[in-house]
Amino acid sequence: MKKKKDFKRIIFILFLVLTLFSVFGKLFVGVDENTMDNPNNERKYINNSYNGTINNLSKANYEISGLCNKVVDGDTIDVVGVGRVRLVGIDAPERGEEGYEEASNYVKNMCFGKTVYLDIDNAEPKDRYGRTLAIVYVDGINVNQELLKLAYAKVLHIPPSEFEKGLGIVWFRETLKTQH
Repeated sequence: MKKKKDFKRIIFILFLVLTLFSVFGKLFVGVDENTMDNPNNERKYINNSYNGTINNLSKANYEISGLCNKVVDGDTIDVVGVGRVRLVGIDAPERGEEGYEEASNYVKNMCFGKTVYLDIDNAEPKDRYGRTLAIVYVDGINVNQELLKLAYAKVLHIPPSEFEKGLGIVWFRETLKTQH
C-alpha cells in the first residue's frame, strides 16, 4: 500500500513540474534582446500600407527568426538556424562596385549580432545557389525596403515571387524625383 501511495505522489509531482514548465515556458516565448531593451515593445514597421510605429511585429509578417552572425554584402546575410539569406527584391552593389561599402555597412549596422525576422518568399523560397529568399526585418524595420529608399540597392524582381516588384518603394523614389 505504501508503494502505491509513493507512486501516486511521484506521478503527481511530475505532473505538477511539467505543468509549471509549460506555463512558464509560454510566458517567456518571444522575449529577445529587443523586448528587454524596449519595455513598450514599440517597433518601426514599414510595408505597402502602413508607415509608422506599431506595438508588435506580427508573426504573420515572418516565418522564422534567428541571429545574424555574418553580413556577406549589401544583400546577403547568414542567419543561425537558417543559413545564407538573400534579401529578395533588391540588388546591392558587389565588392569593387560603387556603393558596395555603403550598402554593406548599412546591413551590418542593421543586422549583425541582432535577431532578424524573415518573411520567406513562398513563391520561390530558395535561389539557384540555395540561399533562402526573404524580406528581412530588424526591430520591425523592413531592411529590404530601407536599402531601396536610401538608394543603397536597386530593384531586382525575379518571378515567381510573392512580393511585388519594387516592394512598394518605386512610388517613393519617383515622388522624390518629381519634388527636386
